Amino acid sequence: MEATKQQTQTHFVLVHGACHGAWCWYKLKPLLKSHGHKVTALDLSASGINMKKIEELRTLYDYTEPLMEVMESLPPDEKVVLVGHSLGGLNLALAMDKFPQKISAAVFLTAFMPDTMHKPSFVIEQYFKGTTPESWLDTKFESYGTPEVPLTSMFFGPKFLASKLYQLCPIQDFTLATILVRTGSLFLEDLAQANNFSNEGYGSVTRVYVVCNEDYAIPEEFQRWMIENNGGMKEVKEIKGADHMAMLSKPRELCYCLLEIANKHT
Repeated sequence: MEATKQQTQTHFVLVHGACHGAWCWYKLKPLLKSHGHKVTALDLSASGINMKKIEELRTLYDYTEPLMEVMESLPPDEKVVLVGHSLGGLNLALAMDKFPQKISAAVFLTAFMPDTMHKPSFVIEQYFKGTTPESWLDTKFESYGTPEVPLTSMFFGPKFLASKLYQLCPIQDFTLATILVRTGSLFLEDLAQANNFSNEGYGSVTRVYVVCNEDYAIPEEFQRWMIENNGGMKEVKEIKGADHMAMLSKPRELCYCLLEIANKHT
């Protein structure tokens, strides 16, 4: 494992996906720290133990605020490696657009990865074109917001968690998820109205995609379509035998993957 040895400490900032929280990184965080690195795993708004409720959030920016606060608090000379999982790719994009100088690499872990040519909602809209209502199983979509500003919340049911997200994870991790998941949102209405991400900000940051080939939530075919659609990728890595929750089903492989990325791009 010579490739994992580094002379300098890397600061990894881990950003969870929809309905999840910082808790989903509980295996990966100590692994990265054991290699001498600094790790921040945060709860986005209305996630994990963050006290806000989904009804208080109107925009992706509202949801991303805890990440923006972390980025704002970094010393001027510190750069981080951002790791975004699933919907967390959109949170990364917001941070990349505003703080490109503070990010040495942005890692999209089987994550939605927007481009600069289309609206931020584009990749999620394309994703929905490839799904059917039946494929969401017991996921609950409900309206909230106001008639003027309609919004949609989302909550993963146990059947969806078991068959689409956690199918290769230990039963303990699936059980933990059924206890800890909270109602979230894809913020599609907001993303459809938002400005494109910029080439100067988002487009200027080194991007690495980590493909998980047994992901039934964001299938490998769609992951690779986003990579092709994006262009300008510095690197594409793959974790074989990883489901959607690679940090739980393949934590050591993911750790090694992130160490390699940090070695190369920091």
